[in-house]
Amino acid sequence: MRWGMAINLTRCVGCYACVIACKTEHFLPRDVAWNRVAVFEAEGINKQIYPTLCNHCKEPPCVEVCPTGATEQREDGIVWVDSDKCIGCRSCMMACPYQVRVFNEKPAEYYPGQGFTPYEEMREKIYPLQPGTVSKCNFCMERVEKGLSNGKRPGVDREVTPACVIACPAKARIFGDLDDPESEVSTAIRIGRGYQLRPEAGTDPSIYYIAK
Repeated sequence: MRWGMAINLTRCVGCYACVIACKTEHFLPRDVAWNRVAVFEAEGINKQIYPTLCNHCKEPPCVEVCPTGATEQREDGIVWVDSDKCIGCRSCMMACPYQVRVFNEKPAEYYPGQGFTPYEEMREKIYPLQPGTVSKCNFCMERVEKGLSNGKRPGVDREVTPACVIACPAKARIFGDLDDPESEVSTAIRIGRGYQLRPEAGTDPSIYYIAK
């Protein structure tokens, strides 16, 4: 089993729902984003939209360079950061070919000078981010684990599927098992001729893009 995602660029409308859903799910501070949407002008195209996130590479260089073992890869392919082991050296940030990691500073207030909102206070209880450590997308692994323990199917059952996937109004994102050739994500990649970013890096990302 290897979890992965297909993003259909022809469906993505650049609404940033994935960005907001991710921030809400993980209580991310205002200056932290694990999901991003890059918008730029491409040759022959007025506007090109590229959603980006951690690629959960099969051969993750971030794991290799981490001196404390804080960046780990699970058997199901999910790459995550153990903040209790992270010393903030940022080696993983330099090693990542996709530049999708974030260095956590002391969280800033959403409304400077007015104190933390109830949402921000909840973050400290449920999903604290330790200043001086690195964080990134973890494929909402808490949701995935909950699903597997309850007999649910990530990518099929909404409550155990990554937040960015279920929030997408255009259904541009598909999540599932890349090792299952009959899964929806594998089928979408095969039919849509999905491609990976920066294949020359040799990391074999678990994120595929479909351009038709």
